[in-house]
This record gives sequence, C-alpha cells and structure tokens, in this order.
Amino acid sequence: MDIYFLSLVALSIAGMIEARCSTPGLRPEYEPADRAFRWLGRSAFAMWLGLLGFGFWQFAWWQPLAGLVGSLAANALVLQYGVRPYWPGVSMGLALLGLGFASKVLFDAF
Repeated sequence: MDIYFLSLVALSIAGMIEARCSTPGLRPEYEPADRAFRWLGRSAFAMWLGLLGFGFWQFAWWQPLAGLVGSLAANALVLQYGVRPYWPGVSMGLALLGLGFASKVLFDAF
C-alpha cells in the first residue's frame, strides 16, 4: 500500500477525532495533554489538506482521489462505532504516524 494513501487516512482519522471530541469528558483532563491533543489534531487536518493539494499537483489524479475516498470511508467506519473514551490517545498516535508518513512523502518528492 502506498505511504501517501496511508498518511492521508491516518491524518484524516486523527483530525476527525479531534473535531468530534468537543465535550470536556472526551478530552484529556491534564491541560498539557489537552493542548497537545488539540494541536496534533489540527495539525493533522492541515497536513491532510496540504497533502491532498500536493497529491493533485505531483501525482496522477486518481491517487489523491483514492486518498480522499479512503479517508472518508475510514472516517465513516470510525464514526460508526461511536465516541469512545480512548479516542484522544488513538487520535494523537494516528496524528504522529500520519505526520511522520507525510514527512517521508514530502522528503522523497523533493
């Protein structure tokens, strides 16, 4: 599987979880952890948007389109199970994984 596709899916799920966990009970209680959760989720969403634009500029049209559809499908699967208390940890882990994959994609391209 292409690392570009994996990074898009991981970043999308991380950003979606951060956006869905708006109630205080679903966010980390420790203030620095909550700040890191918010920062990583929003960075993941920004990088997801940037990678989509980069993909349409650098790759064939079907690769970013497949990443967009795959991201939407993965978000639908995650939302199907409902909000869970472990979502912030999963979101931060996926954000770090996705940002690492995205940096590899960008370093390989330039």
